[in-house]
Amino acid sequence: MTEKEFKASIVQGIPKELPKKVDLDHMVSHAPKRKAILTKDEEKLAVRNALRYFPKEWHEELAAEFLDELRTYGRIYMYRFRPSYKMFARPINSYPAKSQQAAAIMLMIQNNLDPAVAQHPHELITYGGNGAVFQNWAQYLVTMSYLSKMTDSQTLHMYSGHPMGLFPSSENAPRVVVTNGMMIPNYSKPDDWERYNALGVTQYGQMTAGSYMYIGPQGIVHGTTITVINAFRKHLKEGEDIKGKVFVTSGLGGMSGAQPKAGNIAGCITVCAEVNPAAARKRHEQGWVNILVEDIENLITAVKSAIEKKETVSIAYIGNIVDVWEQFYRQNITVTVGSDQTSLHNPWSGGYYPVDLSFEESNNLIANNPEQFKKEVQRTLIRHADAINKHVDRGTYFFDYGNAFLLEASRAGADIMASDGTNFKYPSYVQDILGPMCFDYGFGPFRWVCTSGKAEDLRTTDRLALEVLRDLQKNASQEIFQQMEDNIKWIQEAEQNKLVVGSQARILYADALGRMKIAEAFNNAVNDGRLSAPVVLGRDHHDVSGTDSPYRETSNIYDGSKFTADMAIHNVIGDSFRGATWVSIHNGGGVGWGEVINGGFGMLLDGSMESDTKLKQMLFFDVNNGIARRAWARNKEALSAIETELERTSTLKITKPELVEDSIIDNLF
Repeated sequence: MTEKEFKASIVQGIPKELPKKVDLDHMVSHAPKRKAILTKDEEKLAVRNALRYFPKEWHEELAAEFLDELRTYGRIYMYRFRPSYKMFARPINSYPAKSQQAAAIMLMIQNNLDPAVAQHPHELITYGGNGAVFQNWAQYLVTMSYLSKMTDSQTLHMYSGHPMGLFPSSENAPRVVVTNGMMIPNYSKPDDWERYNALGVTQYGQMTAGSYMYIGPQGIVHGTTITVINAFRKHLKEGEDIKGKVFVTSGLGGMSGAQPKAGNIAGCITVCAEVNPAAARKRHEQGWVNILVEDIENLITAVKSAIEKKETVSIAYIGNIVDVWEQFYRQNITVTVGSDQTSLHNPWSGGYYPVDLSFEESNNLIANNPEQFKKEVQRTLIRHADAINKHVDRGTYFFDYGNAFLLEASRAGADIMASDGTNFKYPSYVQDILGPMCFDYGFGPFRWVCTSGKAEDLRTTDRLALEVLRDLQKNASQEIFQQMEDNIKWIQEAEQNKLVVGSQARILYADALGRMKIAEAFNNAVNDGRLSAPVVLGRDHHDVSGTDSPYRETSNIYDGSKFTADMAIHNVIGDSFRGATWVSIHNGGGVGWGEVINGGFGMLLDGSMESDTKLKQMLFFDVNNGIARRAWARNKEALSAIETELERTSTLKITKPELVEDSIIDNLF
């Protein structure tokens, strides 16, 4: 397809002629069949809802096809409307657009759906098993058409993948406002997602899937690297080397696939189990994991050899993680650090697989006997936890990776509760590592995309970011010096670690000052031509302020407010009028539907003075909103960080807590 034909296709949206029906493409990974949950009347409603996008003369043919899709796959994806052009992030000038900001959003949407990036691209799922950009291909076509026609005085409002329309706004307003899965609270149970997603009225946007900000596994590699390095630091004795030490985990999907690469950067031996052979092979082909092993005996041999030689190596085992934990225990293989990153926020629809059943057998149960599948998952969780407990008794440091492993294991009846019967016996990685070491100080996953698509532009941004970090480190306090050091090392080695999948993107952890200084350097470089095209700024929702999640991002909030979602809501509203190009707010993401509210943003830096003003206003609030909340919760690291900001910024005024002596409270009872 020529560029002219591509642009015409984007502008057109829903085609004028009905495309031919297509067969399922078996060259890409497909989402598992979702369970049949709709009544006959609800099936009628689902088909009626889907037909809304199309002219009446197509309805009779499409109705039968959509019902067949619904019953075959559990969803109506509208496969025949999938575009014939190749899906990837093109240079920003390749998109038909009246607004450069809209063109940037089109670029980011296509990156999320790039088969090299997306987990199930033809089902419009980017990662996590259910993290969707859109519910169906009609929504994609209409959205891209709207974006091609949008001016800088309009805003597109997205209702869980559905483009509700372009509304008049202003140049200072966001170009797109995204919501995903924003259910009435009493309708946020797992089966509610199954039902209302099948009806075509809501979707699970995960975190950065439904907000067009996913940049492939790199987006989590850095956070995982920081987490793994600090997990070993917490466990190893002073002067003890990480080399030759074993990190055991599981999952090689869109997010979890970053773990072996992170382990390599940290310098340990990483063993990562994955039941889906296609996912494991994809990560191996992309260079994210060094070795593929399908036999448990070969795995044991390879790990023992790596320990003896003190190698830095990542090994993907195509099989169940429970077998790894149990066999390593029997073989006396010492596991220094352990975790799990399977998608247990989605336990009954392919996020976690039972032991002693093949991948195919499990998928058959999901589709045809979901109650039995649930029993098998819970049986496996009990066995999984028992194996971990045995390793911990031998000295393993195990942490929950915020994927709802401990939560679902507890619901299954596994032995993972602390002696008080309320808390888990193992910490969340946010409680132990990222919360006190990163988020409370304002450090989080700042990211950017070079819209030119040129590697040399990404190289320039790496250099600019490195210069900023080195300059800031000169005056950094001892509290954040290690953070600065880790991120300087990261950005120095980023290119050689071959982190790019899809768009020319980068991520690093930075605080508010670091983010503003780096963004300002980028904006100046766009202005003077050192960068050949604008830069998109963003972040993971998994950050200082963006997410309220009691079992992950806010698990180290102890004033009772970790079950509230005020911070995330204020974050997205506050970003929207301080200069964000687009904003998003989601129910679900990472730990499950009904378990978290999370928000994000995107911002286009076009080299203008307006961008310079917006980046300073928005990035300052985007970070300090969360530090203020964490300080109010009496987190000592956040109290220190907010004092630093108050001294630096005269216009900031924060309600600070008066700390109460424990004895005063204790004497009351």
